[in-house]
Amino acid sequence: MKMYIGGKWIDGTSPSKIEKLSPINGKRLYSFKGASKDDVDKAIRGAYEAFPKWSSMTEVERSKYIYKALDLIAKSRKELERIIYNENGKLTKEAKEEVDGVIDQMQYYAEFARKLNGSIIEGTTRTRKIFQYLQPYGVVVAITPWNFPAAMVARKLAPALLTGNTVVLKPSSDTPGSAEFIVKKFEEAGLPKGVLSLVAGKGSEIGDYIVSHKDVALITMTGSTATGQRIMEKASSNMAKLILELGGKAPFMVWKDADIEKALKTLMWAKYWNTGQSCIAAERLYVHEEIYDSFVKKFVSMSKALKVGVPSGSGMGPLINSSALESMEKIVDESVGNGGIVACGGSKPKLADSGAKGYYFKPTVIEGLDQKSGLFQEEVFGPVIGAIKVSGKEELFKYANDSKYGLASYLFTKDFALAQEASERVRFGELYINMPGPEASQGYHTGFRMTGQAGEGSTYGILEYLKRKNIYTDYSEE
Repeated sequence: MKMYIGGKWIDGTSPSKIEKLSPINGKRLYSFKGASKDDVDKAIRGAYEAFPKWSSMTEVERSKYIYKALDLIAKSRKELERIIYNENGKLTKEAKEEVDGVIDQMQYYAEFARKLNGSIIEGTTRTRKIFQYLQPYGVVVAITPWNFPAAMVARKLAPALLTGNTVVLKPSSDTPGSAEFIVKKFEEAGLPKGVLSLVAGKGSEIGDYIVSHKDVALITMTGSTATGQRIMEKASSNMAKLILELGGKAPFMVWKDADIEKALKTLMWAKYWNTGQSCIAAERLYVHEEIYDSFVKKFVSMSKALKVGVPSGSGMGPLINSSALESMEKIVDESVGNGGIVACGGSKPKLADSGAKGYYFKPTVIEGLDQKSGLFQEEVFGPVIGAIKVSGKEELFKYANDSKYGLASYLFTKDFALAQEASERVRFGELYINMPGPEASQGYHTGFRMTGQAGEGSTYGILEYLKRKNIYTDYSEE
């Protein structure tokens, strides 16, 4: 693993090494020297110097580099799938789906090359006009997470580069390989030096420094709410624009008239996709009291039947690292201590030697807790979910909205009126009615409350990377 700075691949100059262990079997995958503050300085300086020429190109000219990188990624997608599988521990199917997402994101944004328009506004007199130009911010710092290490890189790089910004990419130190692969494809595509740099390192060493740098104009980050709050604090010194997608605590609501089989199938995906390590994962299950017992019994049975183990031959793979595994154990212990009843799971599975030292945890369903418990208030980010029965729609909406997060939510019902009311009253950036996720490229991925600010995807997402500059003119001869 190397840094990409000023068009060159170099070793990081941090005095400490980062060691990456496989989530699948606990064995060492590789180690590397991370980026130092000096490396960050060089990367930002290169991006700052490359900005004038890059931003003077047209969107059509810039899109050609994205299309070329996209083509190169598509032709060698098996390699990227392998990297995701090894670093992240995703199922083979999930790794393929993520690469599909990379391709979809890059194509979607590149197609905006001829669709971005400013506007002309009438002034206060006939001869006065206001021209609104769309202009890039400048140097963008893109901080990407480990749970979707390739898709999130694509979702940030493509719109930022198309709109004329230059980018310094900082991937998670848990999964830098996907970012390295994608950056190499942009290099092969002929992207000018300095337009894109890669600095992989520990957040504790370079995190504060990179987001408070005086030459950074915009920061886009997907990660935890705590990290987002720290970025807001540090970035305030330079008033950098922020695009933050943070925590989630999705309610999964099942009404008494729901299509039970469809709801169960979707819940299995929404809870255990990527081992529950997703911001849109179902984290709270609310079921109408008339069907609660039968629905939860079926869900528990399906959860018990889900095969856990090495991703190439199972239905759910490992957690990302030992800390994530310890977190699941702690959540279950605290839930039981507060009166929770473990309906299934709650511990590590016994696996054969090939996965014995990996970071696996059984699909876990917990009943008997109330809405104020930690399981229903704090983000889990793993294969553990709590279930509560509800008696009416007021209680349903009250419980659903009772969260400091507000990203995704799910509702299963055949009642059109209830679905419409939920669309207005459920205060989440996304509501999936009778269907699974994830979010589409053409949808605006955003949230309420502590989930962050701004958003990604759709026309609105690409406009986040552009400022509106107002030019007032008067062509009268008076």
